[in-house]
Amino acid sequence: MILILLGLLLGLLVGWLLPFQIPVVASRYVSVAFLAGLDSVLGGTRAGLEKDFDFGVFAGGFLINLFLAGLLTWIGDILGVEIYVAALVTFGMRIFVNLGHIRRDLLGRGHGKSTLEDVINPKNSFGQ
Repeated sequence: MILILLGLLLGLLVGWLLPFQIPVVASRYVSVAFLAGLDSVLGGTRAGLEKDFDFGVFAGGFLINLFLAGLLTWIGDILGVEIYVAALVTFGMRIFVNLGHIRRDLLGRGHGKSTLEDVINPKNSFGQ
């Protein structure tokens, strides 16, 4: 866990110190790719909390989401239609659905046992 936090802090520090601007031409592609990736990560988190995580499914879904989002954006650019907005709306809806499921899983709604209580009071998870 500490290694994950150190990696996160290092990434934030590098991002803060190195100035980088995304070209305007690529901004649509980056925004759609970001939401596609975030959707996959939150879907993987949800699956992990539900004890149903499969790395192959996660990696495949992540790559396919990125590819299809980029492809839709590119096709829309070629046709002169802003199809990327449909991808943004779809991924945005999926993100909120996944966040709702993650919240319910952490609060233990419908599962009989609260994962959040186990985090706050760990002796409950050891049967004491």
